[in-house]
Amino acid sequence: MTKATLDRFEDELAVLIVDGREVTRPRAKLPPEAREGDVLDLDTLTVDPAATERLRAEVHKARKRAMKKKTPPPGDFDL
Repeated sequence: MTKATLDRFEDELAVLIVDGREVTRPRAKLPPEAREGDVLDLDTLTVDPAATERLRAEVHKARKRAMKKKTPPPGDFDL
């Protein structure tokens, strides 16, 4: 099973990160609930909720480590 992270939408394309590379798929082929930051199963083009939560937790921890003893930038950067 190949996993991809939904990086962003560009018009009618979804930009996915697969093994560190950018690939695109038609936005219409993704489930309507898919959003940036979700982890997708490329075989079925479905959102993997467990993998998405693990990725969000990793990103949150990395941000905490990076911001240790630093003033956070203004705005809301949660994924």
